[in-house]
Amino acid sequence: MEYIVEKIGMSRTISVPSVAVTLLKVLPAKVCEVNEGKAIVAYSLGKKINKAIEGQQKKYTLSKEFNRFVSLSTLASEAGDLSDEPLKEAKVLKVTLNSKGRGFTGVVKRHNFSGGPASHGSRFHRRVGSIGNCEFPGRVQPGKKMPGHFGNSKTTVKNEIVSYDPQSGVLAVKGSVPGFNGAMGRVRIVK
Repeated sequence: MEYIVEKIGMSRTISVPSVAVTLLKVLPAKVCEVNEGKAIVAYSLGKKINKAIEGQQKKYTLSKEFNRFVSLSTLASEAGDLSDEPLKEAKVLKVTLNSKGRGFTGVVKRHNFSGGPASHGSRFHRRVGSIGNCEFPGRVQPGKKMPGHFGNSKTTVKNEIVSYDPQSGVLAVKGSVPGFNGAMGRVRIVK
């Protein structure tokens, strides 16, 4: 069973000892079509509209606010509102979001290389160093750790549910979740 979520941010419980939690908002969604456990689900995000979206809204008789469509695994057998009943009994979730993008970074930040001495005429501070071999094989090996784009990749983490409020749709999970505040992703019930 999967749901579309938006990351609100981090907080902590008021119990002693307190527990760090991440707050996730479960977005209201409508099941449009069901095929063998997979469902086409519509949800609201921004004001994007084009002819393709208008055609989907007309086909499934949806209001203008439901302007995004995604395929999720669900227990629903017919079209209608996506039920949040399974979330009330769930204990563990797998949360999938994109990690924060850090742009083009060097090897010290990206791969935890140590770098060289900071003083006494050194020219080797935070650089890569030598990357190739000698005469044999005479080339750079595939998979060599180099500077490059870091972050903004799909990341999945497993978290325990601390609480779920069906009225507001806010889900509190133990620990941290990748992504910036306001990032969109999905959660899958594990048990």
